[in-house]
Amino acid sequence: MKHSYIEALGLTKEYLKGEQCITPLAGLSMEVFPAEFIALMGPSGSGKTTLLNIIAGVDSPSSGSLRIGDSHLDQMNRDQLTSWRSRNIGYIFQLYHLLPVLSAYENVELPLLIHSMKKKERRARVEAVMEQVGLVDRMNHRPNELSGGQEQRVAIARALVTDPSLIVADEPTGDLDRQSADEILDLLQSLSEVQKRTIVMVTHDPKAAARASRLLELEKGKLLQSK
Repeated sequence: MKHSYIEALGLTKEYLKGEQCITPLAGLSMEVFPAEFIALMGPSGSGKTTLLNIIAGVDSPSSGSLRIGDSHLDQMNRDQLTSWRSRNIGYIFQLYHLLPVLSAYENVELPLLIHSMKKKERRARVEAVMEQVGLVDRMNHRPNELSGGQEQRVAIARALVTDPSLIVADEPTGDLDRQSADEILDLLQSLSEVQKRTIVMVTHDPKAAARASRLLELEKGKLLQSK
């Protein structure tokens, strides 16, 4: 029997906005299996990014349980979540979040600086992931010297450099032209199919969602259907 890698049971997230109680997640349950490439779709306000942030350990649910691998995230405090996230999560953002004063190499190296690792080992890790995303020849360029597609490749390399077990991606192709978007989706598919990494991606783009191995649709904080 295949065991799930992510198991969410009754996830609810509530917060106050003024005097109004907002509920972006309302008792959501889901399973994701190892090496799956999951696409999350739904209208604005459906809870996609909230769910992604809870899965990534950036936020915590108000109630419900969340297990990823052998770790129970709903039982962790903020410091424990931060430590867990640094070891297990690679986060890819729509707008890249690269530091403009750093080179591509230095941006990718950043997540390794909080780990006790020798400079030689860091360099080997960075060069390996830069080769993987096809940007070895652009390592010394700053973000303003790169195209949008190249910047997103740098962001993916940064997400991979700590060798995370889970990659979460929030609209990773939303700011790219079709050709660049297709190249990024090719790379994500390869990470899932060849490297057997688990990926959870939020997208509004049906063409991007079609590249995933499974589609989960959300509306008003609940899962509608699985395809």
